[in-house]
Amino acid sequence: MSFKLHPLPYSYDALEPYIAAKITELHYTKHHQTYVNNLNAAYDKVSQAIAKNDVKTQIDLQQAIRFNGGGHINHTLFWGNLAPHGSDAQKGGAELKEAIDKQFGSFDKFEEKFHALLLGIQGSGWGWLVKNNDNGLLELFASPNQDPVPAKYTPLIGIDFWEHAYYIQYYNNKAEYAKKIFNVLNWETAENRWKGISDLKL
Repeated sequence: MSFKLHPLPYSYDALEPYIAAKITELHYTKHHQTYVNNLNAAYDKVSQAIAKNDVKTQIDLQQAIRFNGGGHINHTLFWGNLAPHGSDAQKGGAELKEAIDKQFGSFDKFEEKFHALLLGIQGSGWGWLVKNNDNGLLELFASPNQDPVPAKYTPLIGIDFWEHAYYIQYYNNKAEYAKKIFNVLNWETAENRWKGISDLKL
């Protein structure tokens, strides 16, 4: 297996002032790249273990695959659901926003609930707007560490709530980060995901 870190769809400074260029650069080139490297290394070791019929090692490597694979998936989705403030992508998603209004009462109420979800995350994790594939309803969902979104959901918007996503700009004021990142969400991509158009490339 050979997973790749695909190019960002914007420059490092494109999300400023809400997400500093240095954060985007470090987050992408260091943190995300490390997940990709470690995932590839884990798969190499699994391949060797399979060749040796070493079941114990295959089992032992599952946690590394889950953590680093989840990190790669989550970050790939994260970069795709961000866009420069004021861009067509950031202002788009009219149909999804209408569905949000209907289900949550208003977009403001939706934002309040999403912020509350993020601030309720203990330690490191992710906040998600997802579509429940069983009933088509929108839900807010939190996942710990780098756990990927379960298969019963389609992730529409994912917000990284690890400290590396905000600390050098917002320090310990994660509430401000949770508020400001809404200014650079890509609602066009979120709506496409909602409609079943996947942009996930690993």
